[in-house]
Amino acid sequence: MTAILEARDLTSGYGGVPAIREVALRVEPGEIVTILGPNGAGKTTTLLTLAGAIRPLGGEVLLDGQVVRSRLHQRAKQGLSLVTEERSVFMGLTTSANLRLGQGAPADALAMFPELESLLRRRAGLLSGGEQQILTLARALASQPRVLLADELSLGLAPLIVQRLLRAVREAADRGVGVILVEQHARQALTLADRAYVLRRGRVELTGSASDLLARLDEVEETYLSGPTAT
Repeated sequence: MTAILEARDLTSGYGGVPAIREVALRVEPGEIVTILGPNGAGKTTTLLTLAGAIRPLGGEVLLDGQVVRSRLHQRAKQGLSLVTEERSVFMGLTTSANLRLGQGAPADALAMFPELESLLRRRAGLLSGGEQQILTLARALASQPRVLLADELSLGLAPLIVQRLLRAVREAADRGVGVILVEQHARQALTLADRAYVLRRGRVELTGSASDLLARLDEVEETYLSGPTAT
């Protein structure tokens, strides 16, 4: 099967200085791929480069097997949706208005997250952190993306909210969405994902099925998820 999104020998960074080097990864429709690594390993840089928010210094990004060099807003029109670790809500607008600003129908967002119904008239700035993240993910999934890139969905959230978000991600994959998920909590990510890539010092150090890496989690954490990282 042709990967819906792929990186080939991808090098990227800031100010001409690489933060990731020669990264190769892929995600197929209906698959959840997680990117793991210690702080500073290059996980977010990888995601932002795939999304078109950062121009690569080398290598290629392919969408449906075709090299893409377009920017973030253009890739969004091609079916790519990015959820950053900062909750992307307009704090002064209501939940309803935030949903209307998305590319998808608010009704579709509410069908996936009915808990937002009671919050429609509330300003997003008055929502809890978990509710803001639900709103962010709901708006992203309502656009019916072909690829979802999600960075640290669980950051700072209560376990029940995290479970709710990850369940929605799994349901999206079951509908055929390809998902690349950056996550700090390795066990949680590997339990959800189909495959995983482990970054260290800006390079892919390990890859395999999520189930295999979960069975070796102690080794993976000791060898790859701790110690010196990229600058």
